[in-house]
Amino acid sequence: MIYRFRVILDNNTEDDVFRDLEIREGDTMEDLHNIITQSFGFDGMEMASFYVSDDEWNQGEEIAMMDMSEAGNQVRMMNETNINDVVHEAATKLIYVYDFMNMWTFYVELGEIVEEAQGTDYPNLMYVHGQIPDEAPEKVFEAEEEESFNEFEDDLDVDDYSDLDFDENWN
Repeated sequence: MIYRFRVILDNNTEDDVFRDLEIREGDTMEDLHNIITQSFGFDGMEMASFYVSDDEWNQGEEIAMMDMSEAGNQVRMMNETNINDVVHEAATKLIYVYDFMNMWTFYVELGEIVEEAQGTDYPNLMYVHGQIPDEAPEKVFEAEEEESFNEFEDDLDVDDYSDLDFDENWN
C-alpha cells in the first residue's frame, strides 16, 4: 500500500508552505525523512527526529536519526523503523524537526492509503505549495498558564505555629 502524506511547515505566517508526497508503507522512517528534506530543498545532512503525535499535535515518542540516548534510554531509530509501525489509520500525525540549531518544524499527516500505481516510482513528490523561507521561523516556547494557581494561596498562616504538630510528628 501507498501512504499519502501532507507535510506542512510550521511557520506562523499567512503563507502556507506544504508538500504532498507518496511513499510505500513498508519503507523506513529514514526514507520519509529523505523525501521530506529533498522536497523542501534541504541537503539532509543535519540532525532530525520524528515525534509521534496525537490529534492535538502534542509531541510524543521520538524516532531519531542517530542514537544520542544515554545508557538505559532506548530510542527508536529512523533506519530501523518502518513507517507502518508508527503511522496507520488510528495514528495519523507526526511532528518532524529538522536541524536542531534552526528548529525547522513540520506537521506530517497521513491523508490516505491507496493502492500502488503501476509505472510510478516511490517515494513520489505529488504536489508543491509555497516556498520555504530563507531562515527557519522563530519558535516561542512558553508554558500553558493556569489561571487559578497562586503559589501564595495555601491557607497557611505563617505566624501560627500551633498547627504544625512538631511534637506529634517529630522523630
